[in-house]
Amino acid sequence: MTSRLRADLITREYPPEVYGGAGVHLEYLTRDLRRLADVRVHCFGAPRDEEGVTAYPEIAELAGANAALRTMGVNLEMAHGAAGADIVHSHTWYANFAGHTAKLLHGIPHVLTTHSLEPLRPWKAEQLGGGYALSSFCERTAVESADAIIAVSGGMRRDVLKAYPSVDPDKIQVVYNGIDTALYSPDQGTDVVDRLGIDRNRPSVVFVGRITRQKGLPYLMRACHDLPAEAQIILLAGAPDTPEIAAEVEALARELREARDPEGVIWVQEMLPKQDVIQVLTHATVFVCPSIYEPMGIVNLEAMACETAVVATATGGIPEVVKDGETGLLVPIEQVQDGTGTPVNPEKFVADLSATLSRVLRDPALAATMGKAGRRRAVEHFSWARIAEDTLEVYRSVL
Repeated sequence: MTSRLRADLITREYPPEVYGGAGVHLEYLTRDLRRLADVRVHCFGAPRDEEGVTAYPEIAELAGANAALRTMGVNLEMAHGAAGADIVHSHTWYANFAGHTAKLLHGIPHVLTTHSLEPLRPWKAEQLGGGYALSSFCERTAVESADAIIAVSGGMRRDVLKAYPSVDPDKIQVVYNGIDTALYSPDQGTDVVDRLGIDRNRPSVVFVGRITRQKGLPYLMRACHDLPAEAQIILLAGAPDTPEIAAEVEALARELREARDPEGVIWVQEMLPKQDVIQVLTHATVFVCPSIYEPMGIVNLEAMACETAVVATATGGIPEVVKDGETGLLVPIEQVQDGTGTPVNPEKFVADLSATLSRVLRDPALAATMGKAGRRRAVEHFSWARIAEDTLEVYRSVL
């Protein structure tokens, strides 16, 4: 082994092709980890110009095959590409099979970060068909064989042990997601909010996220019917998982516009640049995270760093990020224990979500106080430099 540890990070997402929290995680972890180790990145997609980053296109011979099978094909090439690494670190099921295969092929330790878990997302069966069995196989095989597992929250650690009871608890260490508080900071500019048609003189609630079952957008849209009449509802929501949920959200949006002031419901379906999102968050009265499954919820940290109060579901790792009554308010939820996260009483969850949002929308002083507290918490507890150091310690523990 060389004097400078070589760590190969294996991921589906990496800039500029970032679709969710895992891609954001990889972007910043790579940046700060490079100060401590020789870091190489293996990712999906088009060629990257960044030194030390290798991208892998889908295998032409598998064109038209099930999406999970195409993913496994890319994973095999990535495992080959990790030759020479001292340790391999995979992220999400999309890359776990590559990490596991590299461990076997090259005789090196495999560290795995759990950003989410397939057993807790059974609705993906409607998205992937038989591919869900393949994605579950890839994750289970890798998790049960990994030398160390990084959970992005204490809630995620509990989920891993519940979903995979054969895993040795001592192998699982909690290393939180982080936030770049230099980038994510209040932006008092108005060009973006004005361009999107947001009225700065009205209170507003903002949602940012993909249209997927776990993000709970349909519950939020139902809850919005009972928000104060003057409130604006701003949905930065796109990339639906399935045509079914896309149609459901479109129908709910029509109903919401018919029931409220149509100009007070703004739905932006394209992915906005980060700086645009930061400005929208900064001007929001409250950010809402209605997720029914969220291992940590990095988007809550992004809102907090922008000095915006947060209303979020008390599920998964969210309570470890959002301090109830201090940086925001948590909405209680009793969930069906079938892995879906579905509320036992959806009507109660919707009503509680609406009431909690309304409380903040009607009290701008409370929102401002919580926003400032959220910024302080993001700066003090979730820096990427700290997370890179903690990740390196996990590497050292298995070498």
